[in-house]
Amino acid sequence: MTRLGSRITLFASAAFISTVASTAASAQDAQPSTSEAVVSQGTETAQSTADQQNASGGEIVVTAQKRVEALSDVAQSVSVVGGDTLERQQADNLQDYLALVPGLSLTGETRGVSRISLRGINTGGVASTVGVYVDEVPFGSSSGLANGAILAGDFDTFDVARIEVLRGPQGTLYGASSLGGVLKFVTNAPNPNKFEARAQVSLEDVAHGGLGYSGTGMVNVPLNDKIAFRASGFYRKDAGYIDSIGNNPVTSLIDPADVIIPGSRVDKNINELKSYGGRASLLFNATDDLSIRLSALVQNTNSDNSDYVEVDPVTLDQRYGGLVQSRYLNEPTKIKYRVYSGVLDYDFGFANLTSSTSYGKFSENLHRDLTLNTGLTGPGTPLGPLVDLLYGTGDPRLSALLEQVTSTKKFVQELRLASPDNDKFEWLVGAFYTNEDSGINPQNYVAVDAISGEPMSSIPLLVEGFLNSKFKEYAAFANGTLHVTPKFDLTLGGRWSHNKQSAEQFFTGDLLGGAVIEFSGLKSDESVFTYSVAPRYEITENTSVYARVASGYRPGGPNVLQPGADAPATYDSDRLISYEAGLKADWFNRRLSLDFSAFYLDWKDIQLFAVINDFGVNANGGTAVSKGFEFTLTGRPIAGLSLSLNGAYTDAHLTKKTDPLIGGLKGDPLPYIPDWSFGFNADYEWPITDTLNAFVGTSISYVSDRTPDFGDRAPDGELLHLDSYETFDLRAGVETGRWIVQAYVRNLFDSQGITSVTSIDPGTFANDAGAIGIIRPRTVGLSVGTRF
Repeated sequence: MTRLGSRITLFASAAFISTVASTAASAQDAQPSTSEAVVSQGTETAQSTADQQNASGGEIVVTAQKRVEALSDVAQSVSVVGGDTLERQQADNLQDYLALVPGLSLTGETRGVSRISLRGINTGGVASTVGVYVDEVPFGSSSGLANGAILAGDFDTFDVARIEVLRGPQGTLYGASSLGGVLKFVTNAPNPNKFEARAQVSLEDVAHGGLGYSGTGMVNVPLNDKIAFRASGFYRKDAGYIDSIGNNPVTSLIDPADVIIPGSRVDKNINELKSYGGRASLLFNATDDLSIRLSALVQNTNSDNSDYVEVDPVTLDQRYGGLVQSRYLNEPTKIKYRVYSGVLDYDFGFANLTSSTSYGKFSENLHRDLTLNTGLTGPGTPLGPLVDLLYGTGDPRLSALLEQVTSTKKFVQELRLASPDNDKFEWLVGAFYTNEDSGINPQNYVAVDAISGEPMSSIPLLVEGFLNSKFKEYAAFANGTLHVTPKFDLTLGGRWSHNKQSAEQFFTGDLLGGAVIEFSGLKSDESVFTYSVAPRYEITENTSVYARVASGYRPGGPNVLQPGADAPATYDSDRLISYEAGLKADWFNRRLSLDFSAFYLDWKDIQLFAVINDFGVNANGGTAVSKGFEFTLTGRPIAGLSLSLNGAYTDAHLTKKTDPLIGGLKGDPLPYIPDWSFGFNADYEWPITDTLNAFVGTSISYVSDRTPDFGDRAPDGELLHLDSYETFDLRAGVETGRWIVQAYVRNLFDSQGITSVTSIDPGTFANDAGAIGIIRPRTVGLSVGTRF
């Protein structure tokens, strides 16, 4: 099975693939600033990090329900990772803080091109199941036509107050595409009360590779007692650790006696990555009742090549005895994030008004090697000789690459009116609107020299195409908490959403025999209602139990079809209902805390990419359940010592088989979801002198066996088996006055845990190899920071 969507992140209809193949063959909340939580006059509330609160045994404050409230009062499962923890553990990207959040899974082999899953909700579809927010701003595509599932926002965590992970579904307050939950980055707001500045530089060495480095800086400037400005920036170079060994000559299937494609790339550390960007924010507390915050975020992430290594396609053992690729052409990926927002809060007294206006842009610009072509002319067929047949160049070095840009431009307006805190009844009502323009435009196949990688100017575009789509959604929502007794609360929520979508697709080129394939006027519209019911009972002042029933959905949409195709013109939203029960408790004056939840998720009408009568479509089919439990146990037995253990058990599997092309059978585990995962963290800090403090820490994580996509099966028909893996991290440092020095080791024993199976299809890689993504090898680093 050739998975273009996985290998080259290309969303295209199988109608296009089928047409190309046949043509080629014939040719041969409630409080001021609920995300930032900065009250007028600069009083700090939720801006305090979870680390500071946890270290002192204080209450952790979150904005999960779009109002500032204590985490223990929220009748649902929420994990919080504070900014201090992220920085102390050098966790600046999704893979780094994965082990800090029970039930969170990540699939991918290129930074920024990854899929987030919570509670096992993953079948490898095109649309996302986890919503990503930056403060008040939803990020990424809401539709199933722009690769949103594998382009989750991987934002740098420098100067982030905390990360909140809300387990799903979150369809009531957060709307579409939050079946599994919501990942929310809460940034530090400007502080009008004091000047702050800090900077840090780091140097690190990665096993099997070279040296990397980073620099970060932040400044907070009070302009007066009502206005403050905060800005932060970062630059990171992550050293590569994968080598290209070139490849043996590959015999052409067109003329095996005479035509070969020479090997081309022999290089070291080809997967180097650079990321850089920053945030700026202006806070204006105009009056005691009115505050305005304007923010901008810019981030670029540039990967020279993906982080996959070639393996035996059956055993998944490394084929060449190391972390290597058999590279013909480089495959760079450039990702850009741009997010601009304005949040206004006004206190009417009887209620608080919040207006959030945002505009975001995202783009992924990639090149993918088509020297060994998959899909167009059959697995393993070299594309260069085919091009030579078309143009008669007589040059056996001809190859091709895909040039593709995926982008989304997104405008969002949300208005909320929320009651103040009340011991009888609290309410929130809101309205939401988003307008999105997305495109996979262009999708061009370019003839290149297989040795130099340079385009062949004498040959026109082999294939020229695009897929453009539009998504608009209107929604109204409400949420209320009735305090039935001083110990018993009941929270109810509902949301009505209506979306309209349109799409158009175009392809032409010599590989299509000059044919023009065009689809236009593709439309859909759909209305959905979601709800939540959550009773909560306080057993004691510090111990409570809760239950929650909630629903969520992903929007349906139009299908890209040729006229007269015997396939559905649209696909429906898929629906999920969650049944959850939990316990939150603090004992011994908050020295020991437990957060435990058990869940059962019923998932129906699952969105899958399928083929119906030779046409590729998004379709609904199959059902699944996910059941299990999660826990976080935190202890502070003595001053300076903090211990935490988190874990998750997840049994997520199909309860009805999928389309035969997808290959899922009843009882198959959902892709990349471990049955068990654990994370343990221990940190100890103590004074050496009156001005010198020392700290040490360790983190241990465990991920159990998993299976990849449904189509990744061994010759005996069984799903491939991905082994469990563990990672061990160490850190130690000293802090004196304004200075802090830290040494750290991540992945101490150089585990090579698998994060994805890129492809096991014959002919995708040289010599019929398969490929897998792996976690970053052992990294040893030293950082020096200062603050003012």
